[in-house]
Amino acid sequence: MTPVWVPDVAHEGLRDLVRAREAAKKDQLRAKHRLGKFLLRHGRRPPTGVKPWSLNYLSWVKHEVHFEQLAQEAALLDYLHEVEHAEGRIARLDRAIEEAVKLTPAKMRAVIEALQALRGVAQVTAVTIVAELGEVSRFTRARQLMGYGGIVASEHSSGKSTRRGSITKTGNAHLRRVVVEAAWAYRHRPNVGGTLRKRQEVVSEEVREIAWKAQHRLHTRYRKLTAPGQEQGKGGDRDRTRAVGFHLGHCGKSRSSTEEERTASGMR
Repeated sequence: MTPVWVPDVAHEGLRDLVRAREAAKKDQLRAKHRLGKFLLRHGRRPPTGVKPWSLNYLSWVKHEVHFEQLAQEAALLDYLHEVEHAEGRIARLDRAIEEAVKLTPAKMRAVIEALQALRGVAQVTAVTIVAELGEVSRFTRARQLMGYGGIVASEHSSGKSTRRGSITKTGNAHLRRVVVEAAWAYRHRPNVGGTLRKRQEVVSEEVREIAWKAQHRLHTRYRKLTAPGQEQGKGGDRDRTRAVGFHLGHCGKSRSSTEEERTASGMR
């Protein structure tokens, strides 16, 4: 049974901050959709080679897209303003999260840094995991952690018949979103790029070893799931995220608890 954990005021404040950023990202997506659909309705498409929502795309909207009707021109400017406003809002919240992390207790900050050693887990994702989970080490098994996020198979059983379906999605939706996003980073073969290497400079060699092991284990799991003859679908997503949950919990444990587990399992 998962131990009861009660967040303090500082932890609740950090959770409110990351949820505010998540809300801002949703608002940004809606603003982009409104502007994009407005342009499509009037047959305005970017030039060939201009990727949507890149700097060149926004420059094209600002300088090349115009309407003869003043009402339509006013609508365009309002949609564009909302996109820029959402972008500035997210930038402010990112800076606020960075400052908030510096003021967190040393133990919490160490867990945030350790999680960032994992591929696909940058600062915002790491802070979200810590803010939503609290004490990561209270989950002794990946199944418990994934159950907290609702990333476990639903079950419809009767008597000797056992039927499992898609994931329940009954847990913490904020945690589920970031863990699923992080899991997809492991479809690429193991590699430590410049950005990830920079994040790993502040953690111990033991944490780096766990992160490297995670890359090999999860990429191998992904290749097995996508191999010819394997059933594709929601089960694969569940296995990937459950495996990431194992490594998230492992990185969140202290060095002493990790050594105790190794001793107990005879790995030493």
